[in-house]
Formats: sequence, C-alpha cells, structure tokens
Amino acid sequence: MDPNYLEFEQPIAELEAKISELRLVGSDNELNINEEIQNLKDKSTKLTEKIYSNLTSWQISQVARHPLRPYTLDYIQQLFTDFDELHGDRLFADDQALIGGLARLEDQPVMVIGHQKGRGTKEKVRHNFGMPRPEGYRKARRLVQLAEQYRIPVLSFIDTPGAYPGMDSEERGINEAIAENMAMMSRIRTPLIATVTGEANSGGAIAIGVADQLNMLQYSTYTVITPEGCATILWKSSEHAAAAAEAMGVTSKRLQELGIVDETIAEPLGGAHCDVAATAASVKAALVEQVNRLMAMDIDELVQRRYDRLMSYGINSQ
Repeated sequence: MDPNYLEFEQPIAELEAKISELRLVGSDNELNINEEIQNLKDKSTKLTEKIYSNLTSWQISQVARHPLRPYTLDYIQQLFTDFDELHGDRLFADDQALIGGLARLEDQPVMVIGHQKGRGTKEKVRHNFGMPRPEGYRKARRLVQLAEQYRIPVLSFIDTPGAYPGMDSEERGINEAIAENMAMMSRIRTPLIATVTGEANSGGAIAIGVADQLNMLQYSTYTVITPEGCATILWKSSEHAAAAAEAMGVTSKRLQELGIVDETIAEPLGGAHCDVAATAASVKAALVEQVNRLMAMDIDELVQRRYDRLMSYGINSQ
C-alpha cells in the first residue's frame, strides 16, 4: 500500500506504479514505450475522475488530512512576497503551531496567520501537529490588533485537528484564549478573510475563523469535532467515523448550503497536493478579489455586516 495514496485511491496508485515501472524499463533498454505509458496515464486520469466525482463526506475528510497537502507556509511561499514572520504572544512564548506575519498580496500589505502542521518528525513536533496552545492564539490576537492599527486586511489559513488539549494548555487558559480571539475578531475594524485549506476542527479553527469572508477549498472540512470524536461520543466507537462525517455535514458544499461558507475554491483533480501551484493560483485569485472588495467598504458597514453574519448562524440549519 502506497502511503502517498489514501485507501480509496489505491487503484490509482497501482496504475501509477505501473507507469513508473515502464519508465524504468524504457530507460534501461532504450525502448520506445511512450504510447503504452500514455495509455496508462489516460486510464489513471479517468479512474481519478470517476473516484473523485462521487466522494463521500468521510473520504473528503481523508483528503483534507492528506500528508502531502499544502500547509500555510506553502501558501505563503506561493501567494505572497516580502513575508516577515512575527513571533511571540508577549506573555509566555512563541507557538510554532500557529504562524503569522506581514506580507504583500500583489501590492496590498496584508497580515497572514495560519496553522502549520509540519512535515517529517522533527517539524511535526516543533509545530505540534498544527495544534496551538494558548500562546499561539494570543500571538494571533496580537497580530490582528496590529493589523487594525494600520487597517491592513487579515488573511487566515485554517488547518488544524483542534487546539492542543494537554494539561499545560488547560493550565494556561486555552478556552479563554479562544473566546478572547472570537470576541476581538468580531469587532476588529479591518477586513478579515479566512480560508479553510485542510481540516478545521473545533475551537482551534474558530479562534482564527471569525471573518467577513469564509472560503473553503473543495476537499477541506469544517466541523465542531473530528468525525472520530463525534463517533466515539455517539456510538462509543471511532469505527463509525464515516457515518458521523455524513451526519455532521463537514463538507464545503453542505456548509455553503447552510450559509456558513461564502465560496468554495476548486482544487485540481486528485486534490490540492496534486498541483500545489494551480491550487495556490486559484486561492490567490479569490483573495485578491475579496481583499479589493472588502477594503472598498465603509468600515462601520463592514463591522455591522460581520455582526449580522455571526448572529445569522443556525437560523437556516433545518
């Protein structure tokens, strides 16, 4: 089983393995097997299209967690120039599970904040698998407030299993940090744009998710708890995660129907990790349009619109 492919993608992995084998044979024997390779490529594309045309909510949840999926630092590299990372919450420490700093989106100065999961063991440990402690959210709050001083729009990238639930996190007030962020962002006088790029779970996501514009990538998820966590509570077993994912409505399509998500950004065939540059281009196009539109709005109107938006949640949930 190829670890770079999800369980339901294994038929695709088998075809890709055959393509790799044929390339090696052709290379070693100077044989012209391009036609056979192209046939297999066409089969792989058609199979991928067939599989991805009918994904379940649980399968979308798996794609949202794909280990090769781009993270915040990848988007920063692709979307922005002049990124200058800012560190620390001025109270306790610098939490690398949530990073942020000033950058430019084309010619527009912006404040970027986002979760970072990390790749490889060392990076994952340093970034705590994308699960911030209180100091991470207090750092985010400091950066949003700094952006307000100069009316710089804030762009947040959400991709987290949730806030870190360890004892040290609880001792330093993780609940208070999340609540303070939500209260502060609800009234901040500068445009806020949030984009869910992977999995967005619980208060760990909402803490930087209060926004004037909420985007979701096509194969991302946004929910109050992980499907496994929900299944454990309701059915006493994580084996029912697929049923939980379907019941919770974790996908962008369902959340857009409920009026929670404003825009779904399309991903390349097979997911964002299959073509990071194309994904970043789609995200950038959406962000440029949204920043220009929100920056042109009267600030009092913008804040009132955000308040009305928050108060509307749940009204059309039936």
